[in-house]
Amino acid sequence: MKITKIIEETKSISSDIKNAYINFSKMTISLVAVCSDIKRNGKPLIGYGFNSNGRYGQGHLIRERFVPRLLEANPKEILNEEETNFDPIKIWDIMMKNEKPGGHGERSVAVGTIDMAIWDLVSKIEKKPLFQMLAEKYGNGTVNRKVFVYAAGGYYWPDQGIQGLTDEIKKYLDLGYSVVKKKIGGASLSEDCARIEAVLKILGPNDKLAVDANGKFDLQTAIKYGKALSNYDLFWYEEPGDPLDFELHKQLGNIYLGSLATGENLFSVHDARNLIRYAGMRKEKDWLQFDCALSYGLVEYLRIIKMLKEYNWDNSRCIPHGGHQMSLAIAAGLGLGGNESYPDLFQPYGGFPDGVKVEKSIVTLPEIEGIGFEGKSDLYSIMKNMTTLIITNRAPTIELCDEVVFIEDGSVKAQGSHAKLIDNVESYKSLFLENESLDTQK
Repeated sequence: MKITKIIEETKSISSDIKNAYINFSKMTISLVAVCSDIKRNGKPLIGYGFNSNGRYGQGHLIRERFVPRLLEANPKEILNEEETNFDPIKIWDIMMKNEKPGGHGERSVAVGTIDMAIWDLVSKIEKKPLFQMLAEKYGNGTVNRKVFVYAAGGYYWPDQGIQGLTDEIKKYLDLGYSVVKKKIGGASLSEDCARIEAVLKILGPNDKLAVDANGKFDLQTAIKYGKALSNYDLFWYEEPGDPLDFELHKQLGNIYLGSLATGENLFSVHDARNLIRYAGMRKEKDWLQFDCALSYGLVEYLRIIKMLKEYNWDNSRCIPHGGHQMSLAIAAGLGLGGNESYPDLFQPYGGFPDGVKVEKSIVTLPEIEGIGFEGKSDLYSIMKNMTTLIITNRAPTIELCDEVVFIEDGSVKAQGSHAKLIDNVESYKSLFLENESLDTQK
């Protein structure tokens, strides 16, 4: 049992939207496929992963440091004790070998992306949905397939105006969401308040609005907004200041009595612990938004969950950022409070498997092996077409390829699956058997 190859492709998720801090005109993500030598229905079993929006693709780091470490490792070093599956924790340790502590930043995104693909592969090998495997191994054994989701939208679009904003929010409500989110801090306070009030007017009695400043404010501005926002019954006031400015959060919490939310830009268990220690977060009302795909993956997220228990925080206060199926699986398996959702942004990477409907901001996850990417047709069509070019005459390598181009005397002699070429092209068969014999001798 071994990992045969790891493919990374950098994909565009650009759009015209912006928040208080950044625009998304050149936004990218890394899409990763971890291929194994385990075959299911004649094809290698593959795990997939990608990072969340807002941090760009990490192809260089992935290819330069983390993929070589995994592929160079002794195959037995990455297996569980029974040698029946890959061990995500051992794999994580190998990826982080020779890495200094701290300096999390973009490194955490590269590792988190590969980690997502590893967990997808591991749960597929176990022939279980990831959420079921997590509940059995790290949770209380109980899976709640019904997960709370909110619609993250309300970005600043060019020339959108108030009418465009309310039309957008109405669309989310019609889709079945009862909690929606909009951005603040990209306009003046008076403009933002006008946008908030316009949205509140179209919400029903059981609907809620959350607002998100994306870390834009200094303390004075955060407090100024906090006082104004206190006039509204909001679901939460998200990331008012720099994510590492714990004193800002603490002081704001003494003034703003509603719920605060933060954590999506904290990348390690150490960052998360300092947030709990020093930011004045209130376990009865505030929300934690750590995103495993940005913060070293699920291996590190499990450490964060363990840390939160030490500080008597309940898993239900965690609603991860990212809007992807990985966080949905974690929410269902570990009993989190829910997940972010992008109904029409950052597609096809956001959203749910085909046929999954939102009802009163609740989705029910289907029984699909792994994370469930194969159930989302627009996303899986991209994943299954990921390719890497291998030039080789080594028999073991050729057998792992989906498509073989056989070149003889400088020209293409035949093309197709290995099995097809073995059966139909005598010169290919002879060359393959000759090289197979040589590899065996070596």
